[in-house]
Amino acid sequence: MSNNINFSDFRYDGSKKFLLKKQKTVIDPFYKDKKDYKKQLKATRREIGERQNMMYAHNRFGMLVIFQAMDAAGKDSTIYHTLSGVNPHGLLVTPFKRPSDTELDHDFLWRTNREMPARGQLKVFNRSYYEEVLVVRVHPEILTKYQRIPKALVEYPEQVWQQRYEDIRNVESYQHRNGIPVIKFFLNVSKDEQRQRFIDRIDEPNKNWKFAAGDVDERGYWDDYMHAYEDAINATATPHAPWYVIPADDKFNMRLIVGRIISHHMHELEMAYPQLAENELAELVGFKQQLLDE
Repeated sequence: MSNNINFSDFRYDGSKKFLLKKQKTVIDPFYKDKKDYKKQLKATRREIGERQNMMYAHNRFGMLVIFQAMDAAGKDSTIYHTLSGVNPHGLLVTPFKRPSDTELDHDFLWRTNREMPARGQLKVFNRSYYEEVLVVRVHPEILTKYQRIPKALVEYPEQVWQQRYEDIRNVESYQHRNGIPVIKFFLNVSKDEQRQRFIDRIDEPNKNWKFAAGDVDERGYWDDYMHAYEDAINATATPHAPWYVIPADDKFNMRLIVGRIISHHMHELEMAYPQLAENELAELVGFKQQLLDE
């Protein structure tokens, strides 16, 4: 057990090739026991909350945090446990599920571009535009059948993915240049652990609603998804929009690592609470005295 989390162990920024087969899905824990885990997570949430309050008041920066993973990797619970208690004025979580008809009538980035964070806001995408180079790549028939892209433009699917990688890099660079850094997490769960979590969803009545028949069907494409994730991470990892590949078989460990990384990136932003001028401070003293005299 070690409390010293080395972010570089999980970070990919395009400076080296990412090989998914070399990534572990479980590592030594950064906590001694459940009590220690809760203590550490509470402290990290407090740090994130304090920095987010400053971000909201400073109103110059925003931040986009993206979570991608296979089903049952723990996206929902990680978002909940690492960001609970953060001021809702400056925190928004947007899940992206199957596109609606309206969304399918637009370009593949339209629905996510509409949800980009405002200044002062920490925005979380639970899934994102990366579905367009993951699910759609594994099921390329989506391009013409549902997205209705002209056949001439998707005659060579491999070109489509390369073009979409380029579009994504450009969007993330654009956000960075406007004071909105992008942090991306891939929660790397093993196939065996996913299987057990699916079984748990079937066995536990309060988790039945989480299970869908399609979840089992998609397991048949596991290797295709791993290939798609590896290519997407290699093609879109940059210094200003890095990927963090987090071992996800141990949910406690995963949450601690994710929380520390978010806190780290928020501390990197040069932010401060607004400072009042001397005349404004004097007015506050007067207002205080007025209230005390009531």
